[in-house]
Amino acid sequence: MSGSIYQRQHRHYDRGYHSKESQASLSQYQSSSRYAAASSTSATSRSRGLKLSTHSGLEESRVSPLPKRSKPSYLAVDKDNQIIGYVVPIFRGSQEFASGLSDTEEKRLRESTAYMARRDLFSTGVAMERSEHFSRKETMRETAERISLNKRIHEHGEHFKRMNEDSLMHAPDFVIKPRSHTVWENQCVRLHCTVSGWPDPRAVWYKNNVAIDPLASPGKYKLESRYNVHSLEINRCDFDDTAQYRVSAMNTQGELSAFASVVVKRFKGEVEESLPVPRHGPVSEYGITFKTHIVDTFGVSFGREGETMSLGCTVIIYPHLSRYQPEIQWYRDHVLLTDSKWSRMHWSGDRATLTLTHLNKEDEGLYTLRVTTKSGYETYSAYVFVRDTDAEVEGAPGAPLDVCCLDSNKDYIIVSWKQPAVDGGNSILGYFVDRCEVGTTHWIQCNDTPIKFARFPVTGLVEGRSYYLRVRAVNKCGMSRPSRMSEPVAAMDPADRARMRGTSAPWTGQIIVTEEEPSEGIVPGRPLELQVTEATKNYVVLSWKPPGEKVLEGVMYYVEKCVSGTDSWQRVNTEIPVRSPRFALFDLAEGKSYSFRVRCCNSAGVGEPSDPTETTTVGDKLDTPSAPSKVIPTRNTDTSVVVSWQASHDAKELVGYYIESSIVGSNAWVPCNNKPVKATRFICHGLMTGETCVFRVRAVNAAGLSQFSEESEPVEVKAAIGGGIPHASPTPPYGISVLECVRDAMTLAWKQPTFIGGADITGYFVDYREVIDGVPGKWHEANIKSVSDRAYRVTDLKENKKYQFQVRAANMAGVGIPSLPSDTFLCEEWTIAVPGPPYDLQIREVRSDSLVLLWKAPVYQGRDPVNGAYVDIKEADAPEEAWRGVNTKAVEKTFLKIKNLKEGETYVFRVRAQNKAGVGRASEVTDPVQAETKPGTTEIVVDVDDDGVISLNFACAELNADSKFVWSKDYEELTDETRLTVETKGNLSKAIFNTPAEEDIGIYSCFVTHTDGVSASYTLSGEELKKLLEISHDHKFPIIPLKSELAVELMEKGRVRFWLQAEKISANGKVEYVFNDNVLSQGEKYKMNFDKNTGVIEMIMEALTPQDEGTFTFQMQDGKATNQSSLVLIGDVFHQLQKESEFQRKEWFRKQGPHFVEYLSWEVTPECCVVLKCKVGNMKKETSALWYKDGREVKAEEHLGFTEGVLKLEIAQISKKDAGVYEVILKDDRGKDTSTLSLIDQDFRDLMNEVFHVIAKSSTPLKITSTAEGIRLYTFVNYYNDLLQVTWQYKDSAIAFSDRVKSGVVGEQLWLQITEPTEKDRGKYGIEFHDGKGNLVRSVELSGQAYDDAYAEFQRLK
Repeated sequence: MSGSIYQRQHRHYDRGYHSKESQASLSQYQSSSRYAAASSTSATSRSRGLKLSTHSGLEESRVSPLPKRSKPSYLAVDKDNQIIGYVVPIFRGSQEFASGLSDTEEKRLRESTAYMARRDLFSTGVAMERSEHFSRKETMRETAERISLNKRIHEHGEHFKRMNEDSLMHAPDFVIKPRSHTVWENQCVRLHCTVSGWPDPRAVWYKNNVAIDPLASPGKYKLESRYNVHSLEINRCDFDDTAQYRVSAMNTQGELSAFASVVVKRFKGEVEESLPVPRHGPVSEYGITFKTHIVDTFGVSFGREGETMSLGCTVIIYPHLSRYQPEIQWYRDHVLLTDSKWSRMHWSGDRATLTLTHLNKEDEGLYTLRVTTKSGYETYSAYVFVRDTDAEVEGAPGAPLDVCCLDSNKDYIIVSWKQPAVDGGNSILGYFVDRCEVGTTHWIQCNDTPIKFARFPVTGLVEGRSYYLRVRAVNKCGMSRPSRMSEPVAAMDPADRARMRGTSAPWTGQIIVTEEEPSEGIVPGRPLELQVTEATKNYVVLSWKPPGEKVLEGVMYYVEKCVSGTDSWQRVNTEIPVRSPRFALFDLAEGKSYSFRVRCCNSAGVGEPSDPTETTTVGDKLDTPSAPSKVIPTRNTDTSVVVSWQASHDAKELVGYYIESSIVGSNAWVPCNNKPVKATRFICHGLMTGETCVFRVRAVNAAGLSQFSEESEPVEVKAAIGGGIPHASPTPPYGISVLECVRDAMTLAWKQPTFIGGADITGYFVDYREVIDGVPGKWHEANIKSVSDRAYRVTDLKENKKYQFQVRAANMAGVGIPSLPSDTFLCEEWTIAVPGPPYDLQIREVRSDSLVLLWKAPVYQGRDPVNGAYVDIKEADAPEEAWRGVNTKAVEKTFLKIKNLKEGETYVFRVRAQNKAGVGRASEVTDPVQAETKPGTTEIVVDVDDDGVISLNFACAELNADSKFVWSKDYEELTDETRLTVETKGNLSKAIFNTPAEEDIGIYSCFVTHTDGVSASYTLSGEELKKLLEISHDHKFPIIPLKSELAVELMEKGRVRFWLQAEKISANGKVEYVFNDNVLSQGEKYKMNFDKNTGVIEMIMEALTPQDEGTFTFQMQDGKATNQSSLVLIGDVFHQLQKESEFQRKEWFRKQGPHFVEYLSWEVTPECCVVLKCKVGNMKKETSALWYKDGREVKAEEHLGFTEGVLKLEIAQISKKDAGVYEVILKDDRGKDTSTLSLIDQDFRDLMNEVFHVIAKSSTPLKITSTAEGIRLYTFVNYYNDLLQVTWQYKDSAIAFSDRVKSGVVGEQLWLQITEPTEKDRGKYGIEFHDGKGNLVRSVELSGQAYDDAYAEFQRLK
């Protein structure tokens, strides 16, 4: 509140009119609001960083008639009290500043003065009475007004209390406090909070209790305060931004603070300092905006090793302030440079100079000068090339470069370097590493033999001392010059180095890191996460983590190794344990495999070992990279060429690439760079204008240099743009239209310029201006960085305001002139349900009766997603009513082939998109196009070459130097080379299918840039793809047809025959016989035969041995046609075949003399005689046949003849004594043969079971007879054997024999005697013969009449 309620209600109110009491009351009532206003003014001044001496008693003077005022000062000073400008004060009335009194106060003073004068001049009573009367009247009036004013003030206060029971004013309160963040380096972080309070609190941000001034660090901090939400944004955080941040909110009722911490983490090993992020837009400080210009610049420079080079630029800063110092920084390859023995930087006030005192190849790179002021910065860059100095020995290689330390400990330093680009014409044999102790000048060679790997462990060091390192290369001609020596490296334990380095933070100075109180007397646990981080043939590096438990006293480590395949662990560092969790092992046998483990130890003892590592084989695991490919040179300037290439495939730990150039026909290659570049694009400078050059590239890593890539196509060194073209920059775009509009942004589209200036358009820039009452304002840039698409979203516009736009196109030559201003567009949010217009309409493949129209989907989708589009067509000169639709059904794709055009007619087209709500606005109309097939028009041709490769081929006769073939699938540019590989040579471009499959089905098109719309397409359908695949297979894999596959069969004498039959093969056909990938040849073991008339291919082996187990393959070739057939003989299949072959072989030899056709066997005759017999063959009179039992000859009772070819031995009554092994031997002068028959144990039991079976079958039915003793049951058999087992049964149960019931055998009769039978003996009786098979039972029924008759006969005979 800036005034009382009376003042706000009565404009004539003047504080000078009231008495001092009224003024005092009013001053007390307004004190709070004045304090708020003064605080706000003071805070505003402080926030701008200015110290202003202003009229501080201005408000107070309006209440007090005699204010104390200081002399006003409006100078702007900086922190050092240096005058840098002035501040224009707010206008006020000059009379008030001159006198310090208001008009009413001056009037009262004049009246008082007049009264004194009148009293002196007129001393009459009348005059005195009038004067006193007037004074009393004035006093009464003032008293009445004072009483009235106090009453109004009291009433207003009571009303305010009634309306605001809790009081409207209150101190700040944090609704949402800022929270802490942990971020990675180079990320952005945003702290924000929400504060309530009345009056609205003002927020001030502090970093470690120091107020943050965004203008002091342009682009670093961004402060925002909107709707009680206050935020602090920190851009590209670095380690110095780690701090405690405080936000303080204050108003007239109080102040409150909240805290948050920001921790910035850095990736391990990341020390790179990059160029800061550019600031967008000028920053005005203290009323001054600096403009920086860098002139008199240095160009691309060339130097030689050992020389001194100076780079300098003149810097003009406007306005010029004598004491203002800009920040001057130099960068090499985006890494900040500092003063060192190798580089010196100087700033003279208007010129920045960088002096490279002693050039080495490490100094090669892109140098950038960066001049930073309070309003922004400017940069300038140029490349510096450093060539090798002359070698001390002719033909010696160049010096290595970038020698640095990879790892170090108290007894070793692992050094790495980069290989030189120049090898002197002979391959580099290796490298020698030298060391020099700091403080001395004596260099010592560290290795006796040259090493090829660009890493080497330097040993034999003294702990605690520092060393310089350098490397020399050697080839067969001699030694190179030494490299630039490295930075000094200390030989000490990393743990000691970390303790010496200490830990600090930017806001508290030194931080003392204290460990947890050690636990005395406790043996430490196992180390964790042990792993091999690096392994070469010279060393192995291990790393691990300390035990996870509580910090222990003096923890150190022992490292142990174990040769793979053994359980013997050997301690490596036996003398002194290491303190850091990293260790390098040397003196390991190359080619052997090792496992490693680590133990912790302290004064309490040695702990348990860690888990061992995986087996590691000692050797260089890193392979040299593969050669780069697809080297493409492009003209750049009169002395430079841009070379690009495809990176090496699967390259590991890639260091970079070396590029070489050669003048065509000279065969002399010159390095273009002496320091490896990691990008796949490089500008080769220093070339001769007009010469035709070729280029090649090779990759490098620690293992060595790759092979060179294939040579590029020749290119003439001359400027890329020019050649008589009067305007190299593009003409203006046109046809600016609005695609979408929201409250504060509009999306625009435009058409490509009609003339692009002889080079591809690299991007577009959009400008906008506000139009107020038809009057356009100033143009503003919408985008700082160019956009490649022909559409852009312009943001930060004002709702319901009108704007115009213009677009400029850019190419390599520069930015063209802007387009004509667009129509005036109103920035208001679109709410229509249908979609917006499509855009970027393009016409391709124009023929006499058809063309293809392409477009992009609308940016504004409407209420629902776009589900299709309609294309309209009309003749170019036809009226608007002539528009007609091309398609009756909406197309979902963003292209359409329009057919049935009239040849020679000129057409225009437009597109309308639709969604569920309906069809939206039409797009911009295309340029007119005539339906005609231009002379020389070609189409895409599909081809399948002799190797079966399917390709699409397109030729263009209208190419110029900048034309490019652009291939698309379904009219979307192909960028993924996994499916298609594009090759272009001259005026022919070929799209090769890598692995044709169903996913390749589609429409393929090719468009040639920088031509008059040359384009064509080819539709690859599923059926067409199938045909092409069949043709490709026939071309790629022609085969020799087979009638039969490879088979195996056994021949006479056990020989093995492998064979197959080809259906057709010419006389030039060849066959290779392969066994387990080894080619077989004709010899004693293998007999090969190839009948080209019948196509039968065979291989015969005399016998199979265990070494012949495997895979047999016949490989055939007849011209380009091939085929093969394999037969796998392993496992049981092979063993069975080998066994059968061996058997057949033995059988053949056996049958050459007397032999058994059927081997010895037995049979049982019906008379229960056992006959041993065998069938023999190839017998003659002199052949003898001898029988043996258990090795003893058996004499036959009669002469045996061989007429029937059967030998027999009959055993009439077989018994246990006949068990044994029977053998028959045939023998004469041709040889002998043996047949053996075993009749023991189970074999004898099987024989006897057969005998018992015959006996059982010969048994007669069971009969009943009576004797004087009782009733007898009996049966007869042909022959009874004592070994025969029988069981007599009664009612199917075995009979328990007694004196009354007995059984026996008489001759061939088996009987059962029932003495003195009774009625209980009635029932079914049977006898069971046991023959080891199914057993035979003979039964009879002794009951009923049969029992009565038998019992009656028994009684009679009794």
